[in-house]
Amino acid sequence: MSRRWSGEWGHAHGHGEDRPELEVLIPSFGRPAELAVTLSGLAAQDGPDFAVILSDQSGEPVWQEPAVQAMVRLLRAQGRPVRLERNVPRRGLAQQRQFLLELSAAPEVLFLDNDVWLEPGMLARMHEALASSGCGFVGAAVQGLSYLDDYREHELQPLELWDGPVEPERIRPGAPGFERWTLHNAANLVHAAAALDVPEGGWRLYKVAWVGACVLFNREVLTECGGFDFWEQLPTEHAGEDVAAQWRVMERYGGAGILPSGAVHLESPTTIPDRSTDAPSVVLADKH
Repeated sequence: MSRRWSGEWGHAHGHGEDRPELEVLIPSFGRPAELAVTLSGLAAQDGPDFAVILSDQSGEPVWQEPAVQAMVRLLRAQGRPVRLERNVPRRGLAQQRQFLLELSAAPEVLFLDNDVWLEPGMLARMHEALASSGCGFVGAAVQGLSYLDDYREHELQPLELWDGPVEPERIRPGAPGFERWTLHNAANLVHAAAALDVPEGGWRLYKVAWVGACVLFNREVLTECGGFDFWEQLPTEHAGEDVAAQWRVMERYGGAGILPSGAVHLESPTTIPDRSTDAPSVVLADKH
């Protein structure tokens, strides 16, 4: 291991003068094995300095599971604060994300789902891309590696790189840019990155409709745009809350995806089977 282990195993909550520049916010419900893999990916990152805030809504605290406990101990031994919070009863993912956002105070926050593994160096690339672009967020769309042999040229057609500054955009169903959603299906970005031949450790930004499961925000920008404060407008069972928040940020500050992605989806079943309420349709409905 490249990092030196700290002898201080404490339950640091990141409230002191040494708060890191980035906080990883993990909404969690069930899936202890997947969460352990997610935390192991974070433990393999070399920078920037970061803390982890986990908000759990499982029946029993997920950190009681041995594999999760081990990874929490490892992160703390590396000197990375880990804050463990319970947020019950469940009031929907928008409320869960807003709860996490209100606990954070770092300049940058990474919303990371509990079934995503990040390859080493991914956090540093996202951090560098966000800082250099000056936009509201940079997302690493998760890749399902079971689809590596499924090349979908037609779904890659909307790929368009940001060759200049990332500009604000207004995305809605049927409007220009919405068709980019196909880019994030299957393992499309793996194939896209291979065609670009990005140098080792390098990255390129591209135009997105939205990005799911792994998105690094400028926290001040996200908060200024309202975060997920719309959660009370939604029933407990809903989907698309991340889309609604990103579209509000994109309209004012712009947002981008990063290639290569380096975020691997563990391809576990969703914990949100009822998706009949689409958050953007409720939150961003045009008022006349």
